[in-house]
Amino acid sequence: MTQLANKVEAKFASRGSSHFDILLALFCVVLILSNVGASKGVAFGPIITDGGFFLFPLAYIIGDVLSEVYGFRAARRAIITGFVTAALAALTFWVIVALPPADFYTNQDALASVLMPVPLIVLASLLGFLTGQTLNSWVLVRMKGRTRERHLWARLMGSTGVGEFADTLIFCSIAASVIGITTTGDFINYVLVGFLYKTAVEFLLLPVTTMVIRWVKKREPTYGMAA
Repeated sequence: MTQLANKVEAKFASRGSSHFDILLALFCVVLILSNVGASKGVAFGPIITDGGFFLFPLAYIIGDVLSEVYGFRAARRAIITGFVTAALAALTFWVIVALPPADFYTNQDALASVLMPVPLIVLASLLGFLTGQTLNSWVLVRMKGRTRERHLWARLMGSTGVGEFADTLIFCSIAASVIGITTTGDFINYVLVGFLYKTAVEFLLLPVTTMVIRWVKKREPTYGMAA
C-alpha cells in the first residue's frame, strides 16, 4: 500500500505539449549524430573511445529530463521513437551507398568506408540504447515514486549509473570489432573509458540538468498529473 501511495503522489506532466516535442526531436537528432560519429575510432594517448563520445551523453541527459518531467510512459515513447529514427537513418545510409555511382562521382569508396560501418554501429547503439535508456528511465521513475520531489540529484546519478553501464557494455561488445578493437585489453579499456566518461559528464553537467528540469517543470501547466 505504501509503494502504491508513493507512486500516485509522484508528479508528472502530460506529454501533449510543445516542450515534449522539442525535447523528443533533440533526443532523436543527438542519437543519430552519435551513431555516425561512433563509426570512427579515436585515441587520446592510451585512452580509446569513438567519435561520438562528446555527444552521446546528451541523449542520457535529455532522457533524464523526459523521465523526470513526463514519466516512464513518455520516456518509453521517446526511446521507441529514437530507436525507429536511428534505424531509418542506418537504412538510408545503406541505400545511398548501394545506389550506382555516376561516372563523374569519384568518392564511392570513401563514402562506403565512412557510412558502411554505421549500420553495425547503429545495431550496437540501438540494443545498448534500448536497454540502457529503459533501465535509466525505470530506475529514475521508481526512485521518484519513493522520494517525490526530493533528492533529484540522487535520482539522476543513480539511474545514470545503471543505464550507462548496461548501454556501454552492450554497445562496446558489438561495436569494438567494427572500429578495429581486437584485443582484450583494448576492449576493457574501451568499456571502462566509455562508462566512466559518460557517467562523469552527467555528474559534471548535473547542475545544468537540474536547472533544465526545474525550468521545464515550471513551464509545464500540466505538471502534477499522474503519468
